[in-house]
Amino acid sequence: MILFEYFEQGGFIMYILLFLNIIGFSILLYKTILLLLLKKNHQNLINSILYSLSSKIDTKVDEQLIIQAIEKELSYQLKNYESGLDVVKIIATISPLLGLLGTVIGVFISFESISKQGLGDPSIFAEGISLALITTIGGLVVAIPHYIGYNFLISMIDNIEAILEKKIILQILENK
Repeated sequence: MILFEYFEQGGFIMYILLFLNIIGFSILLYKTILLLLLKKNHQNLINSILYSLSSKIDTKVDEQLIIQAIEKELSYQLKNYESGLDVVKIIATISPLLGLLGTVIGVFISFESISKQGLGDPSIFAEGISLALITTIGGLVVAIPHYIGYNFLISMIDNIEAILEKKIILQILENK
């Protein structure tokens, strides 16, 4: 059976999953490109943070206060890179639930068919069970890569934040 035929058998739940998949992968691709560019050329962000902090902190104060100010400003600057990832997390969370909804609908259709036509023809029961299994698979196929992608990008942001924090602290200490 061709993949499209399975997709069609899954019904309207599969179209919802396809829509969510397209949105999620678009966000993942866009954020991956942004983060790779930031990782490659982060000096502009460092300069922006140093400029922002130069008017807010006195380098003669306690180093712990400087580090706290850097962490706060860096976290603020990196919020733009995290925005949209909540959508990916939501997609990873609700996709299996949509698959489960399809499962319930499929089982319901199976029992409704049995109640109307009896157990004489097993293909009547199989149609609903097929819908149930296809939507379950669809939900998991959408959820798993989004879950992995979300965690990968969050980890990437955390790593970039640690690298930038270290570089900014070193630059401030050199200028002290």
